[in-house]
Amino acid sequence: MILRRFVLIAAALIFSPTLKSQENFSTNPLEAQFITEDVDRFWTAFDEMEQTGNNTFQKYIDQGSPGLKGFIDNRIINADSLYNMVASRKSDYLKSKNLLKDLESKRKRIVSIYAAMKYWYPQSVFPPIYFVVGRYNSGGTVSEAGVILGVEKQNDLNGLPGLVAHELIHFQQKSLGEDEDLLFQCIIEGSADFIGELISGEQINGDAFTYGEKNQEKLCKEFVQIMHKSNYNDWLYGTSGKDDRPNDLGYWMGYKITESYFYNHADKKKAIEEILLMNDAKSFLKISGFLDEYAE
Repeated sequence: MILRRFVLIAAALIFSPTLKSQENFSTNPLEAQFITEDVDRFWTAFDEMEQTGNNTFQKYIDQGSPGLKGFIDNRIINADSLYNMVASRKSDYLKSKNLLKDLESKRKRIVSIYAAMKYWYPQSVFPPIYFVVGRYNSGGTVSEAGVILGVEKQNDLNGLPGLVAHELIHFQQKSLGEDEDLLFQCIIEGSADFIGELISGEQINGDAFTYGEKNQEKLCKEFVQIMHKSNYNDWLYGTSGKDDRPNDLGYWMGYKITESYFYNHADKKKAIEEILLMNDAKSFLKISGFLDEYAE
């Protein structure tokens, strides 16, 4: 399922919510940047490898964009690691060679999402989106340079606008929690889903949302017992297999808390600002009122 594939990417984009929006990013939605130069360099190196049989990827890394540089640690690692993976999976890499041919068709959609974000939060900044090629171990991440997507992990770009909307929210968030417990992190991720859906019309975490809606009472009772702990298991970024729950139910929980906060607020634009600046998860939850009936 296309959207599910991008949910898995979003789950992989684990980063500190204290990541600062960069002052040099554009504040104009019409200036959305898609940076694909790394993909071009990769295929140049790939063709040279085919011709010479040598490792030709050092130049790809050395000349990489800031986005590619943010994809090195724990992903590409180095030229030798990339060469070994490419040599063993040539046919798989070739499947993604023309993936970006329709990228321009997504630009208008993403610009409209950026414009909607500008309406709701005039202080918004719009980071570049970097397309890179890695070692089949990450669909994407973010860094201070922008959003970074691993092209070789994608089959198509149908889920790109919703994913970009989610990550765009993370770049606006200025949350700094003294105790980043499960509740705090769920609100960070769930609010990105909520506002991302508000500006894009797309719900990228469909499996978790469907399961959460069907099992709300049971999940809420469980969540209030453990929400102030630092263990994210079974709620964010992985499950223990104790039941049939999908990954990332915490996104759904944070979405529901944020949704309640938003609709309880008389000034909806002010609500968006407060959601993005949230730094006290306990107070945020109390104002939302979402879990009141389950609290002891």
